[in-house]
Amino acid sequence: MAYKVVVTSDAEGDLDNFVRYLLFEKENFQAAQNLLNDFDATKRMLEQVASSLKLCENPKLQKLGYRRINFLSHRYFMLYRIKKDMVHIDAIFHELQDYENHIV
Repeated sequence: MAYKVVVTSDAEGDLDNFVRYLLFEKENFQAAQNLLNDFDATKRMLEQVASSLKLCENPKLQKLGYRRINFLSHRYFMLYRIKKDMVHIDAIFHELQDYENHIV
């Protein structure tokens, strides 16, 4: 099943913060571009595989219906929910972040 993927403003802000960090703190345009390309590729993959990924293990996140997909080539991931034929990406995190306490 092909899902329509919606990126919430919160998730867009998360991605923007990571890109700004790479551009302005690390001064690495190529890394920022690679991250954006990886985000796009992961989002396209999510259109096809969203329901096949398991719910988060954290009970609070699970109760809210959150699933996680890792970026294909970077140490970032998206938290998303499925509502009918739509996938809502609510947040993007680096794998070292304490995401479980951020969402709930």
